[in-house]
Amino acid sequence: MRAKAIIRDKAIPYQVPASQELPARLGAVLLVVYLIFNEGFTTETTSAELSREAIRLGRLLLGLLPEPEVMGLLGLMLLHESRRAARTSGDGDLILLGQQDRSLWNRDQVADGIALTESALRSRRFGAYTLQAAIAAVHAESSSVASTDWRQITLLYDQLLRIQPSPVVEPNRAVAIAMCEGLEQGLALIDDLLAREHLSYYHLAHSARADVCRRLGRIPEARASYEKALALASQEPDRRFLARRLEELK
Repeated sequence: MRAKAIIRDKAIPYQVPASQELPARLGAVLLVVYLIFNEGFTTETTSAELSREAIRLGRLLLGLLPEPEVMGLLGLMLLHESRRAARTSGDGDLILLGQQDRSLWNRDQVADGIALTESALRSRRFGAYTLQAAIAAVHAESSSVASTDWRQITLLYDQLLRIQPSPVVEPNRAVAIAMCEGLEQGLALIDDLLAREHLSYYHLAHSARADVCRRLGRIPEARASYEKALALASQEPDRRFLARRLEELK
């Protein structure tokens, strides 16, 4: 409604942009498509139709403008969507990547996603969507958490932070470092992140700390971090997952 009001008030004409105008508009379009996908993939109140619609739009974009980042975004969406059947239980509870039944992953979507990601990487003109897709591809090619190439994932996160610094990415990188360099080193990185005010309110950072503490056998610390994460989480699937983790620690 706000967009319609702006168009009306400024008398902006509706017209199809010329081909030379498309590259400058691509970033905003890719962002909206990705937001649509995430809304359908991560929000309990929506169905898979939003994610499917985002993937359909991604394919249309690829036909219109076959740029590396279009390939990267489409590959990323397909790789995430391939895990839909395994990411929640029959009761709707969240199942993290490490505990998912990988036999439930859609292998056709995995293959398509990896192929698109590799094409984008070969161009040497890729950006943040392609790097995120490459991280998802490493997970998709692994048969288990133990066999995952965490060092490669860490290097990809390093590149991602260089081109698109983000407080959301940094805890994921810290977890990858914990998996390949050692839990204590990863925990130190997470603690450094949580010392920053803007990340102290990010429930997934506290959840990551709790998980590392749990692996280290530091149960009181793990419990305290899960409680902090639970207090900050707003999505019901996240809250149920964190509550279940706390119950398990008893």
